[in-house]
Amino acid sequence: MDYIFEKKWKETIDRISEPFGEKLDYAAILLMIGYQELGLDYRTFKKDEKISLMHIAICTLLEPYGFYTYEGRDADGWPHFERVEELPALEAAEQELLIRKAIIKYFDETEKIGEGE
Repeated sequence: MDYIFEKKWKETIDRISEPFGEKLDYAAILLMIGYQELGLDYRTFKKDEKISLMHIAICTLLEPYGFYTYEGRDADGWPHFERVEELPALEAAEQELLIRKAIIKYFDETEKIGEGE
């Protein structure tokens, strides 16, 4: 186990969760990133839109690793990405680790915590 990484992950979760008053889970963090990257006024999202928000988050998180590139926004203001490199075949735990590392990097580099509120 990488104790330094786990400590950084816990610190990031605590920092992200603080404005909400409760610990956010993995899915909630992805939704928050997707919502922040969407950048539109708050509204209630349908289930399929929440899936799209999570997709936006994943693409945003993996863009610095060269897997996606930002293409622009559609007429409704939703960002779109193109996959430019195949994702490696990873087991579920490896996928989650990659995303967790990308989440830490995202919040360290952008300082976007709770901006979408």
